[in-house]
Amino acid sequence: MRRSIEVGGFKHGNPVPAASRIGNIVMSGVISAKDAPTGHIPDSLEDQCKAMFVNLRAIMAAAGAKPGDVIKMNVWLKDLADREALNAEWTAMFPDPASRPARHAHLLVGKEGKSVVVCDFTAVIQD
Repeated sequence: MRRSIEVGGFKHGNPVPAASRIGNIVMSGVISAKDAPTGHIPDSLEDQCKAMFVNLRAIMAAAGAKPGDVIKMNVWLKDLADREALNAEWTAMFPDPASRPARHAHLLVGKEGKSVVVCDFTAVIQD
């Protein structure tokens, strides 16, 4: 049975949950750097990456997942050449090079506003 995963204050503009879980599989919608309580998006790429990973962790926790359960992440960047800030947060969350999820970077197009990075994830929860 599918279960919608919601996180207080984190809402999409469309009627879409933050993530969805069936059994031990979790897939998220797009995760931005928007601060849930204020709606503020930080100005710099570095701060957006930090805020995006804060939201990622909150959604994972609400779904019952841990970083070790993540099997794949997609990341969309306004500038694909600018991955240093992303990699800093990535290696902080997934420090073991022998146990990192797959990741695919895409070009972020058509996103209005200040967002320069967004992501989604797929996790397989290990009980």
